[in-house]
Amino acid sequence: MDKWEMYMEIQQLLKKGFSKSKVADKLGVSRATVYRHLKRSTSEMAEWVESLQTRKKKLDPYKELILNWLREHPDLSAAQVQDWLMERYKEQLEVGESTVRAYVRELRVEYKIAKESSPRDYEAIPDSPLGEQVQVDFGHTKQKTSDNKEVKLNFIAFVLSNSRYKYKEWLDRPFTTQDVIQAHENAFQWFCGIPGELVYDQDSLIVVSENGGDLILTKEFQHYKQTRNLNLRVCRKAYPESKGKIENVVGFIKYNFAKYRVFNNIDSWNEQGRNMGTVRPFPSLNLTIFLKIQH
Repeated sequence: MDKWEMYMEIQQLLKKGFSKSKVADKLGVSRATVYRHLKRSTSEMAEWVESLQTRKKKLDPYKELILNWLREHPDLSAAQVQDWLMERYKEQLEVGESTVRAYVRELRVEYKIAKESSPRDYEAIPDSPLGEQVQVDFGHTKQKTSDNKEVKLNFIAFVLSNSRYKYKEWLDRPFTTQDVIQAHENAFQWFCGIPGELVYDQDSLIVVSENGGDLILTKEFQHYKQTRNLNLRVCRKAYPESKGKIENVVGFIKYNFAKYRVFNNIDSWNEQGRNMGTVRPFPSLNLTIFLKIQH
């Protein structure tokens, strides 16, 4: 729906007796958007819409590229479009998320490219204090390579429960326990400290078995836990924590970062991941002081 159609739809719904809040809900927009449209007279709105149609937009030079992406991948999100643009034109293009989202939405309407969606619902758990908890999980994707082959990639992801700061690492082979340990060290360096609690789903690289409610860690990971004095909590299967904040991160990695991305090599893949909006926290966060393992 373009701006003019939005304006006319708002006027029609108000005439039918809908409140401004109900109009906003029905059209899927904010109340502020409704109020902005109502401040304009019909003639002002018509002039405004005409000026918008003739004004050159910041993303117009990239229109055909974006259209090709949307036609090839109808379920592509505006966030992915922004990521791909920034990867290719980081030096010459500065554009905000809202601008990309509006531009993509207008292209979808103009060229009748419906967006396919696959909603994912997760059960959340309350936030822990700042720097207190990190959630950890594994995942994998299948990616097309530059020579049109397919490769399976594996990743480990970390998220601080309060601040939502994230860290991830990829491998083009299965993780070993030693890989997992090294990824923890890298994540602690990235976070500038060690959180008070680390929460996991059950994983064979960390947990051997469950004995009367007690989870038995693998020998290597048990040694690492003791060396680092880590406080671990491993979620039982179907436990709410296993569908907490980390699941949203795993979903983002799979369905935003990795989706439709072409794989060349693992080093460049990890570099792309580090450059894609991952924010590093400041050392002032309430984290245990980071100390290197003594070898």
